[in-house]
Amino acid sequence: MDLRSLPKAELHLHLEGAAEAETLCGITPGLGLEEARARMRFSDFAEFLQAFKWVHFCLRKPEHFALVLKRLLELLEEQGVRYAEINVSAGVMLWRGLPVDEFFPAIAEEAERGRVPVRFIFDAIRQFGPGHVEAVAEAAVRWAGRGVAGFGIGGDEARGPARLYRKVFEQVRAAGLAAVPHGGETTGPESVWEALECGARRIGHGIRAVEDPALLEELKRRDVALEICITSNVRTGAVSSLREHPVRRLFDAGVPLVLNTDDPALFETTLVREYELARDVFGFTDEELQQVARNSFRYALAAPPPV
Repeated sequence: MDLRSLPKAELHLHLEGAAEAETLCGITPGLGLEEARARMRFSDFAEFLQAFKWVHFCLRKPEHFALVLKRLLELLEEQGVRYAEINVSAGVMLWRGLPVDEFFPAIAEEAERGRVPVRFIFDAIRQFGPGHVEAVAEAAVRWAGRGVAGFGIGGDEARGPARLYRKVFEQVRAAGLAAVPHGGETTGPESVWEALECGARRIGHGIRAVEDPALLEELKRRDVALEICITSNVRTGAVSSLREHPVRRLFDAGVPLVLNTDDPALFETTLVREYELARDVFGFTDEELQQVARNSFRYALAAPPPV
């Protein structure tokens, strides 16, 4: 089966993590390609967060974010992606003092020009505390129905457990936005349980759910999909090795899941590559990959175009 032509959607994808070194050099005076590539290298989750922060600081103007999106949509189209939900790190914007309401319009306008339909998810930094998370949630609500379909939290799960933000998630859900927190990436199954208690429609990563049979059953009962990012989990050390990744066990347990790149430029991967890993390393058949691709449309927050 030609994985490139397989109709599919991507649901866990960070805009800033898709910024290629060449793009960053083009917008950053004095930045050379080798230096950019060196700054984007990392060996564990903590170093990854520093690399992500460095990339974000290279994006200084609204048109910089729009340029990253333009290139990203071109790459998605080349891979047979028919629809995408893209995380915008609104929390990092606010932390940097960048007004979301002045920066997001350029992103939304670029999305309208692209050939791949897009919705956005505003992402808060969970370890920055309630005031920060509430501010990002308020920004997401202001843009609800104008390109933004969801609200999530990412960052350090141990320092910002989801249970702290149940009321925030209640508020965004009441405004018509979906709850799509990260969970179970760097901490145990309790983080996934807390994401469920926040009313999660999907959960970013969620791989540690494999350690709790009752949690696997609850994910199936609630029909909550896990956003699986194989290469990401290997590169950040969330799993000890590629072959130890639980994607096969989660799929065989009947848990709904979708495949994603997370931060494709930083992790040096593509969505086609993630499907190839599922096939070549974990033995997914063509029929199983087609099911995963169907899931990517089924668990979308907005109605994707017909395929």
